[in-house]
Amino acid sequence: MSSNRAAWLPSAKAHPFEVRDAPMPIPIDNEILVRNHAVAINPVDGSLQAFAWYPLHYPTILGQDVAGEVVSVGPKVTRFKQGDRVLGHAVGMATRRNQDCAFQAYTILQTNMASHIPDSISFERAAVLPLGLSTASCALFQDTHLHLQFPTEPAQKPTGKTLLVWGGASSVGSNAIQLAVAAGYEVITTASPKNFEHVKKLGASEVFDYNSPSITEDLMTAFDGKTMAGALDCIGEAAWKIILDVVSQSRGNKFIATAKRGAPDPPEGVTMKHIFGTTLKDNEVGKAIYEDFLPKALQAGSFVPAPEPLIIGHGLENIQLAVDRYSKGVSARKLVVTL
Repeated sequence: MSSNRAAWLPSAKAHPFEVRDAPMPIPIDNEILVRNHAVAINPVDGSLQAFAWYPLHYPTILGQDVAGEVVSVGPKVTRFKQGDRVLGHAVGMATRRNQDCAFQAYTILQTNMASHIPDSISFERAAVLPLGLSTASCALFQDTHLHLQFPTEPAQKPTGKTLLVWGGASSVGSNAIQLAVAAGYEVITTASPKNFEHVKKLGASEVFDYNSPSITEDLMTAFDGKTMAGALDCIGEAAWKIILDVVSQSRGNKFIATAKRGAPDPPEGVTMKHIFGTTLKDNEVGKAIYEDFLPKALQAGSFVPAPEPLIIGHGLENIQLAVDRYSKGVSARKLVVTL
């Protein structure tokens, strides 16, 4: 086996990453060791690097989205074997173990946070999924949040309830639309007009321009006569007042899951709660998504990796370039570095 190397963050707020040797991880029970072929970048990576707002042990490694090949498995692991093509959510941000982070050649994945990927899906496309998928799943299916029924392949029968997804072309939104539809819910979403076709292909029944001056009225009209399954905010502060107005005046589940911190106190009768995208690793949702649903749905083609990858470069040396690239804005794409 080759030696391991990583893009290290040597200290809080350090820039750039330092590419150097790293220990070779050894998987234990319920873990697999993956040789990464592609890693995706998330806005949280740049935020953690620039502002050090989350308690990490330095030097540290960042990164959460990986796709690659299994090189070894821990004791009693039967679901995966050497040579399997997989994607997974690297949960080092939660465990604070460097071996559980993505920005390196080899990463440890929990078995309930990893999925087989079919040969028809490239590593680059597969790498866009994990954090967005996990965050959407935490919002939709955990009993601490919207607590919707789980998705299945083929899809669940229609429930007669409708979910609002604000920011459907985002990574979290693209996954949430597909998950909700597979779970039997209608989805109404918002996006910029250039991304209307994208979110409709993913399964949204209606889409509205979130910059329209009439967006509040448009959504209230769309939900008139419908039973709301709840709302998922993928964008943050700019959307909160509008979502609160729509949810508070709609019939059904008045619960808003938001991907951003700092939300205001909601009006009486409405609940608004932040999502932490790794909590599903410790409950039944991780298995339900990564083991029971995703492998079948990817194989069937009913769930597609979205948004599309934008390849920034090859090698750990390009991680910093990709992280910095987010400051220029990214729409309906996810930045990926191949390894």
